[in-house]
Amino acid sequence: MKNITIKSFIYVLVGISAVAWITLAYLGGLDLSKIKDFLGLIPKIVTIDLFLIGIFVRWGWKLRCFRGWLVPFPNLNGTWAGSIYSHWKHPKTGERPAPIPVMLTINQSFFHISCVMHTGEMKSYSYSEGFMIDSDRQMKQLAYSYSSKPRLSVSERSIPHDGTGVFQIIEKPNLKLVGRYWTERLTTGEIVLNFYSKDILDEIPNSLGEHPITEPENRR
Repeated sequence: MKNITIKSFIYVLVGISAVAWITLAYLGGLDLSKIKDFLGLIPKIVTIDLFLIGIFVRWGWKLRCFRGWLVPFPNLNGTWAGSIYSHWKHPKTGERPAPIPVMLTINQSFFHISCVMHTGEMKSYSYSEGFMIDSDRQMKQLAYSYSSKPRLSVSERSIPHDGTGVFQIIEKPNLKLVGRYWTERLTTGEIVLNFYSKDILDEIPNSLGEHPITEPENRR
């Protein structure tokens, strides 16, 4: 995953280092035209740079002021809620199910992102994730491969499987993820998610509704 715009990062780092060099020299009464004074500040400058980089990696990258020109990807941390529009057909009726309530939780740091999807019948965990960002091509996507673990009560018609999902990241006018998925069970579908909460929830909210396929006796 390309985490940073290299050219902008170099400019910022050089600028910060230059300001730190001049400031420390002024406060210490040093003459930067002298090699000894100039080189003597290097350990302190490196320490300041590493400290600021640490703050940026831990918290700073989330600030909107860095978005785009320095950090290419958005902050997607939190809980997303919406619906799955599955192309799967019920073996008994041959009909597609009604929209399935779904929740996606995203835990993102500067170097890593993980995605967990919940429905009333399954939970899936990502194991390979990445952003596809290209402003010139107007491409802004999140893609990940996942392993799905359905509930044991539905194991006869829904077995564990792997799959892949690709989401278009929509930031304007409203924050939204719109994507598609496909699985090794040869099922496909579309997913529409809206941002729900900054908190990462452990369970899909009842307010989203019940799974349209689950039999009443198998509901939690």
